Amino acid sequence: MSNQTTAYQQYKEVQVKTANRSKLLIMLYQGCIKFLRLAKRGVQDNNIEMANNNIIKSQKIIIELMSTLNREKGGEIADNLYSLYDYMNRQLIEANIKKNLAPIEIVEELMLELLDSWQQLVNGGKREEENETKVRVKG
Repeated sequence: MSNQTTAYQQYKEVQVKTANRSKLLIMLYQGCIKFLRLAKRGVQDNNIEMANNNIIKSQKIIIELMSTLNREKGGEIADNLYSLYDYMNRQLIEANIKKNLAPIEIVEELMLELLDSWQQLVNGGKREEENETKVRVKG
């Protein structure tokens, strides 16, 4: 591993440890979108391992989002988010079994909408740059 890679990993770790709840939530959405895009690339390239690994990473983020919801305090909004996350998780199960792009694209679109909503909320209604440029996929 290069010094540059190690420095980047340390930077990301500090970012996560010092992020407030809203920023952490945005980072989770961005990470999930990144893994969804890598999963799509895996399906398109017929790289089953790449598709599988990145679908599972996306599912882990979605399950984390589900587990951190406070459904007592959050009421109907939390219940609706839980149902949405559950739907996304089921879509990814189907995508992984069938190696089908459509369910991944559905989840990606939903995640982009949630990311955009949270970014607007955090920024006081100001829209950030287009999400396409905020979530990068290396590969």
